[in-house]
Amino acid sequence: MSLTYSSATPDRWDDLASLFGPNGAYSNCWCTWWILPSRQWSEAGTAGRERVLHELIRDGAEPGILAYDGTVPVGWVAVGPRVRYTRMMSPRATVNGPLDREDPGWVVNCFFIPRGQRRRGIARGLLDEAVRFAFDRGATYVAGHPIDTSGENRASADLYVGTLSMFLDAGFTEVERRGTRPAVRLDRTSYMMS
Repeated sequence: MSLTYSSATPDRWDDLASLFGPNGAYSNCWCTWWILPSRQWSEAGTAGRERVLHELIRDGAEPGILAYDGTVPVGWVAVGPRVRYTRMMSPRATVNGPLDREDPGWVVNCFFIPRGQRRRGIARGLLDEAVRFAFDRGATYVAGHPIDTSGENRASADLYVGTLSMFLDAGFTEVERRGTRPAVRLDRTSYMMS
């Protein structure tokens, strides 16, 4: 399999909508869980969440990367400045604590790989591409909040943030852990030296 990648630009909207399918990725989230505050996310409903993502793409935000096998979209990763993700700005953020509006970091926070495409290395390829994309756009670091799957089986739906082992294999370092939830980080200087 030879994958190619493209950032989510307006001309790629139909590919993304096709990839997400009738369920809007996971449970009609349209990859807006981290973007919208809890109440606004609930009130938006499926159509509103789709509209939020579509508007981000239409306005040139490029909020993620699509993976293609030939012309068929086979995966997605959300990546962008941490300040885009409202839930990460909260004092109750699950990892890394609250941020100020000047934070120069980016975050990889959601993967979507359809069932028939899983276990083909697509998520890892997307992670590598997301890191490159972030650093090319001036990020000083890239963070992630993956699931540590060591010692236990997890449902596929739980793995939308990626796995700890995948991030560590890509050069990230665990920087914090609250309970069983790790936070990982890759600094620009470490990336440039590898």
